[in-house]
Amino acid sequence: MSKVLETTLEIDLKALTHNFNYLKSKLRPTTKFLGVVKAFAYGSDAVEVAKHLQHLGADYLAVAYVKEGVALRDAGVTLPILVLHPQPVNFKTLIDRCLEPSLYSFKVLNEFIEISKNLNQSNYPVHIKINTGLNRLGFTADDIEAVSDKAKTNESIKIKSVFSHLAASEDLNESEFTLNQISQFKLIAKNFSELLGYQPWLHICNTSGVLNYPEAHLDMVRCGISLYGFGNNPKYDQYLKPIASLKSVISQIHLIKKGESIGYNRALVAENDMKTATIPIGHADGLSRIYGKGKGFVFINDQKAPIAGNVCMDMIMVDITHINCDEGDEVIVFDNNHTANDLAASTGTISYEILTAISNRVKRCYIK
Repeated sequence: MSKVLETTLEIDLKALTHNFNYLKSKLRPTTKFLGVVKAFAYGSDAVEVAKHLQHLGADYLAVAYVKEGVALRDAGVTLPILVLHPQPVNFKTLIDRCLEPSLYSFKVLNEFIEISKNLNQSNYPVHIKINTGLNRLGFTADDIEAVSDKAKTNESIKIKSVFSHLAASEDLNESEFTLNQISQFKLIAKNFSELLGYQPWLHICNTSGVLNYPEAHLDMVRCGISLYGFGNNPKYDQYLKPIASLKSVISQIHLIKKGESIGYNRALVAENDMKTATIPIGHADGLSRIYGKGKGFVFINDQKAPIAGNVCMDMIMVDITHINCDEGDEVIVFDNNHTANDLAASTGTISYEILTAISNRVKRCYIK
C-alpha cells in the first residue's frame, strides 16, 4: 500500500484468505465453518469480510444482533446467518430477512414460536444455546425435555443446531474445566437428539477450541478472532496474519521547553526540553484515554513513540524527542509487525478490545 495521508484502517483480504485456509486445514472435510463477523467484523468491515468469506466457501456467518444481520442482507450477503443474541422485539425483522436466531431461554423460545406462528412459518431454522459453564446465556440440562416438547409440538420451528460456548479454551491450565464442558455438552446433546427424534448439528468450538481441542470440532466450528489474525497464544499467532493495520500521519511537530505542559489537564509537564508530534487519532476513533500518559505508544520510522499526556477526543501527542521524523510522516498504531496484542498488553487488556473499538469514522481501505 502507498503511504497513508490520513488516519486509515487497512484491511488485508489476502491475510483473511490465509487465516481461513489455515483454520480449515485443522478441520475434517465434513466439519462446517462458521465465520463470526459481529462487531463490524471485529472492528474491520463486516460487509467486506462477510462477502470475502462467502467467496472463500464459508458455510455460515454469525452476528450478535439482528441489526448486524440486516446490514449484511442489505449488502447482498446470502449465506445463512446465525444471530447469537437476538431480542424478541426484532424477531419479525429477523424472519423477514431470513436470519436464524439463537434461542437461549424459555422467554425467547416462547416469543419466537408465537411470532413465527403469526407469520405462518413452517420449520423455521432455530439454534438452541446450551449453558455448560460460561453462565452467560443458555438452557440447562434440566430444561432439555421441556424445550424438545415445545419444538415437537410447534411446526413453525425446526431446530437446526444445538450449541454451547467454551469459557476458557485458550487457557490450557483450565483444560479439565474445558474437557468437562465438552463432555457435558455431548451428553446433553445426545439426550436432546433422542427426545427430538432427529439429529441437529452440534457445535461448541470457538477459535481456541478449534486449535486446542480437535476432538470437539463436531459438525461445525465458530471462528472469530483467528480470522482476524490472532490465536490467543503465541504458538498459533505465528501461523496467522493480522488483517487490520491502523495507520495515521504526523499533523504537527512541537518543541516543548522544560516546565511546559502538554494537553488537557496538563497531564504531562516536561522535565527537560522535548519534541512532540500531534497525530489525528483519539478516543473518538477508538484509542481509549487509558492509553494516555505513556501507557500507549505508536511507531514512527520503526521507533516507539510513547503517548504524551492524555488522549484527546480527536488527537494524541507523542514523544518524538529521539526520533528523526517530519510532519506528514506515517504513524503505525498497529500492523503485522507491531500488533494489537502489543498495544493491548500495555494496559492489561486484549486484542479484541483494541480491534472492536475502532470507530466507523476511521477511513477503511482494502488490500485485495
